[in-house]
Order: sequence, then structure tokens, then C-alpha cells
Amino acid sequence: MKAELKGNTSVSLQSPTLFDTRQSPLSGALNGCLGSLDGACLEKLLIHCASALETNDVTLAQQVMWVLNNVASSVGDPNQRLTSWFLRALISRASRVYPTTMNFDGSSTIPKRLMSVTELAGYVDLIPWHRFGFCASNSAILKAIQGFPRVHILDFSITHCMQWPTLIDALAKRPEGPPSLRITVPSSRPPVPPLLNISTEEVGLRLGNFAKYRDVPFEFHVFDNSPSTALGEIMCKESPSFHFESILSHLNNPSMLNLREDEALVINCQHWLRYLSDELKGSPHGASLRDTFINIVKGLNPQIIVVVDEDSDLSASSLTSRITTCFNYLWIPYDALETFLPKDSSQRIEYESDVGHKIENIISFEGFQRIERLESGIKLSQRWKNAGYLNIPFCEETVKEVRALLDEHASGWGMKKEEDMLVLTWKGHNSVFATVWVPNGLED
Repeated sequence: MKAELKGNTSVSLQSPTLFDTRQSPLSGALNGCLGSLDGACLEKLLIHCASALETNDVTLAQQVMWVLNNVASSVGDPNQRLTSWFLRALISRASRVYPTTMNFDGSSTIPKRLMSVTELAGYVDLIPWHRFGFCASNSAILKAIQGFPRVHILDFSITHCMQWPTLIDALAKRPEGPPSLRITVPSSRPPVPPLLNISTEEVGLRLGNFAKYRDVPFEFHVFDNSPSTALGEIMCKESPSFHFESILSHLNNPSMLNLREDEALVINCQHWLRYLSDELKGSPHGASLRDTFINIVKGLNPQIIVVVDEDSDLSASSLTSRITTCFNYLWIPYDALETFLPKDSSQRIEYESDVGHKIENIISFEGFQRIERLESGIKLSQRWKNAGYLNIPFCEETVKEVRALLDEHASGWGMKKEEDMLVLTWKGHNSVFATVWVPNGLED
């Protein structure tokens, strides 16, 4: 029989006697699940499917996919919608691992959309996933650069400088007058949503116009980070438009960034560090690219380093482990959107599709192609500490500003402190963390 996966992906299956499972390995997957569509059941089925793929049990994988295809739905409840994206990712993986044994059509890809600046602003405002980090970071930056007449921000983020209009506005209100502000960004970014329909240079021009309107002296620079090494070229073929090695090369040579001694240097990492590989294999530095970045920026003597990212650990080598963690983490945006957007909302569908891109990369790919290598705030904080940084706590004024921001959103959103991190929560579950760092010896 042929089961049609919602979304134009098909999986060809022999007709399994799925519900007469006394002698079938599928009985373990279905035990306690028949008639139930709760998250625990769906997660259990996904894990059984992943385990079957990892152990090359093609028959069991086919059978579980058949069941998943009949219970997952792109228009169902949050767990069903989430499961439909996991099923798509598992089929995509199977189509590459078993291109002949399993008659899969895994060629269906999730369309990538280009947003206008106005659409991007609405995307960022939809839930506080990004605005939480913007608010906490900008407040910490303002405190760190007090009294400095010149400020230079090295911006590593995926949201096309959406963070900076609010900071520019705050700088314009500084009692002593605004500083001269420079922002430097790499010419390319990780190939992940949100994607913008204008160039980085055009973004800089628009920021410059806003800064001029607010009477803030402003410069915007884009440094070219095309691949410069053989390894870089290999990695770029696997993950186009994100040139790791060249970024590290620029950071290792401050003159290429035109750093100036009379400027307060700010390094801003918003949902970015996870795209630097945490694997040692193939690294010419003797350390992972993530650790290399952390060690290199210390030599730039920044006034402050802000790190914001999603608070989950999705870097496990085991597929089943990644599915368990991912399913129990990425239900958050699906559940949050459910509280205020109807199922046929184009905003909800597009946002969930962007989360689907992430699921596909986490589940379908391995090696350099698996660029989503998230680690928890606690784990990433330990990397910074091991490299000789001090964690700076957020001040009470920042906490108040973040709480005021969250009051604008659904009541399920909250915030807590863990050590010196601020953590965005949804119904008590960690979502996004924010931390502030300085090289050991540079703290006030």
C-alpha cells in the first residue's frame, strides 16, 4: 500500500497487519498508544522509528512510519503538528540512507521564504523568542558602555540587525549625548530562517537612515567571509553561505576588522554560536570551531560579550537521543502559537514551517550538513568559563525591562534566573537563555 504523507511526500509500504501485533516488533511501539494521540505516545513512536533506522530494521521503520502518518497532522493539535514535521524529517533521512531498499520519495523540501523588513518585524514580535534576547542584551550593553564616546559592535546573529533600532533609540536618549556607533557584521550568515529579501548592505543603509534621524553618529561595515581554506570550501559545500573558517580568520586579525583602541568593543552573539561546530574531527585548530571562536574573541579585549541562544541540548550523536530532546523542546513554539493564532493562520503556518527547517536538519542530517548543534545554557556557559571568562549577572533594571516585555505577550511566558543567566520560559519550561561575559581580569 502507499501511505501519503501530508505535504506531498510519499512513502511506499507493503500492507502491514499493524493492529494484529502479538508477534510483531511493532507491538512495543504501539503498546498503550492505540486510541491515544498524546505527546508521550507520539514521542514513543518517533523513537521506535529512529531506533529502527539506527539498527537498519527497514521493515519496522516502514511500519512505524505508516502509523505515524495516520496519527500526525499538519492541522491537528500542537503535538500532531510537531509530529508531522518529525515524520517528514525521518522520511527525508531514510530516503538517503536506504535509497533502494525503501521506496521513498524524500525529495519534497520545505520551501524557504524571503521576508520583507516589515514581515520580519512581525515575525520577531510574534512570540518573545528573539525579543527576550534583544531586550536583555541591549540593556546589558547600555550599562557596559556608559561613559564611552565610541562603541563598536561585532554582530553575529540570524535576525538581520533587528536588534539595533531599539538600542540606537536608547543611545539617542543618553543624558551625556549619544556615542559614535559602529556595527560590523559578516557578509553571510547561517542558511536558516528567517531569510530577508534585501541585502545586508541595504539593511545597513536603513539602519544608517534611522540613526541619522535619531542624531546618532553611525557607521555600518560588512566584512567578506568567503572561504579561504580547503576545509572551509568543503564545509561550505555541505552548508552553503556560512563560511566558518573565514570568520575565524578575520577575528584572528583585528586589523581586518578595523578595530580602534578608543572604542568600547561589544561582541553580540544571538542564536548564532550553535552553528559553529562543536566537533573536534577535521578541525585544523586542535579544538572545535566553537571553542576556537570563544578563545579568539578573548584576544580582542571586548568590553562585553552577550550570548543568547535556545536552552536545549541537541548535539547528541544518537538519533534517538536527539529526537527525545528535540520533541520535548520544540513543542514550545507550537504550543505558544496555539494560544492566540487559529490553525489556518498564515503567520502560524509559516512560523511552524521555519521550525520544521530546524527539525529537518537535526533529524535528517549528520556530519557537517547537520549545522543545528545546540547546547544548553549551562553547558555553553561552562565553555566560556573554561576559556577564562567571567559571567556577569544582569542588573535589576534589566530584569524589570524583560518582565515588562513579557507582559506584552501571552501569560504562559515567564522568566527566571539560573546562576547568572536569564532564562525565558514557557509554562515553566526553559526556552531561551541570555548571558553576559567579560574576559577574566577586565571586570569592573
